[in-house]
Amino acid sequence: MKKNFWILLLFILIGLLAGALISHWLAPVPGLSFLTHTSTITWSPAADLLVLSYAFTLRIHISLLSIAGFIIAIWLYRKL
Repeated sequence: MKKNFWILLLFILIGLLAGALISHWLAPVPGLSFLTHTSTITWSPAADLLVLSYAFTLRIHISLLSIAGFIIAIWLYRKL
């Protein structure tokens, strides 16, 4: 299998989503709250150019399990 940027991006996206999903499933377990606690990163560029205006918001919720999914995804990509 040929390694390229798009395959890496797909692996990273799947790893982050898997980590977020597991974090969501384990959120009710009180003993694992340190793994499921999320931090939010927000980026909101906006412009009004008189003729054209736009507003864009990117919000990322990161937990330790999402970071673990990211690391596992990169490790699996390198094993290909």
